Amino acid sequence: MTDNPAIEVSRLLDERGFGPFQIRMLIWTIILGMIDGYDIGAIAFAAPHLVRDWHLQASDLKWVLTASNIGVLFGSQLMGFVGDRYGRKTALIVSNLVFGVLTFAAAYSTDLTQMFWLRFFAGFGIGGVIPNIVAINAESAPRRLRATIAIIAGFVSAALIPHYGWPVLFYIGGIIPVIAALGGTIGLPESIKYMALHNGGRRKMAKLIAAIRPGFEVPANARFVIEDEQQAPSSNPIYLFRNGLWLITPLLWLLFALNLMGYFFLISWTPTLLTAAKLPQATAALAGAALQIGGTIGALVLCWWLQRHRFFAIAILFVLAVPVVASIGYAGLTSAAALLAATFLGGFLVLGIQSGINVSGALVYPTSLRANGSGWELGIGRLGSIIGPLLGALFVGLAVEKLYIWSALPFAAGAIVCFAIHTLNTARLNANPKLKEAQ
Repeated sequence: MTDNPAIEVSRLLDERGFGPFQIRMLIWTIILGMIDGYDIGAIAFAAPHLVRDWHLQASDLKWVLTASNIGVLFGSQLMGFVGDRYGRKTALIVSNLVFGVLTFAAAYSTDLTQMFWLRFFAGFGIGGVIPNIVAINAESAPRRLRATIAIIAGFVSAALIPHYGWPVLFYIGGIIPVIAALGGTIGLPESIKYMALHNGGRRKMAKLIAAIRPGFEVPANARFVIEDEQQAPSSNPIYLFRNGLWLITPLLWLLFALNLMGYFFLISWTPTLLTAAKLPQATAALAGAALQIGGTIGALVLCWWLQRHRFFAIAILFVLAVPVVASIGYAGLTSAAALLAATFLGGFLVLGIQSGINVSGALVYPTSLRANGSGWELGIGRLGSIIGPLLGALFVGLAVEKLYIWSALPFAAGAIVCFAIHTLNTARLNANPKLKEAQ
């Protein structure tokens, strides 16, 4: 008889299934995750108003549109490390506070320089959201629902109200994250796998287990193990390249960069480009909204399929995105209905892809590396989100139908890279059954 009976955390989650604890986790992380989706939409919808109010050319906005993404380059890796070292809950709360305060201050910007720096440092907060949301939900869900729950939690859509002028977008984007962070200090539980890995203490673990599985008695001398994962010795990024990941990790970085390049071009420039192409401003705004509505539905509808087929399913979505994105410019010259249909379907596919790679990319890594690995994926990937809007500024004078054809190229490349990852990861999992069981 062992003196220290082991409690297998993954089995505990699987046997209990999806219950009130996971619902509570899901609700709180969705609330805390609103900042990423809101920021993307807010600056895109504010952009035409900044052009008008500050007497700018559309191309003058290129650095403001990319400022938060430059901040995310550093913030996602920093906050991924914080999540793996100090806890997913801590990283999420700090991320929201940083973003909220600096976004609220952006409402008082009087020129592009002020707006750039405030959005740059707000990007540090944005960078910490997705890696830690994915990690905390994937580590708190039963195996058969890990990807589904993490996709739902990681996706956020925000309703925008341009009728009240651009500053109100930043007031809302500043106040809500601070309130959410303060509430999360009480309401958001920590990842049980993170606590098991970092010796969270018997009292805290017993309280967490009671919330997951009421009535379960935790022995006084129990030790907690994550039995279905082979952990790395530390969260040092060098381990992102070990255990068959030496090629998969850089390919994942490239995959994120390609999809974010195309996505951020679409979301950042669509309202402005369509307005410049002489479409009514209301139609251009609706097209931008259709992208996000399509993305909302795509992320939710596709999550079950992505859960089952992971990178293979994502590769198919990349292939489908190529003709859809390429058609947006031509659809805008045809009719408002055709334009809205094309932008809706474009958002459905492209944001569905992003939701899928956010989760599938994170689940490649064990608990000890998950937030860090996801942070590096999103951080390096944000190079694409910077390049996309900048290329839009360089080619802003090009005919709108030709511009959207060029913007489809990252998705074509993404299909090739994603299929390569699928092939390599399948071989890696088949060679190590324990890795396959954990994913």
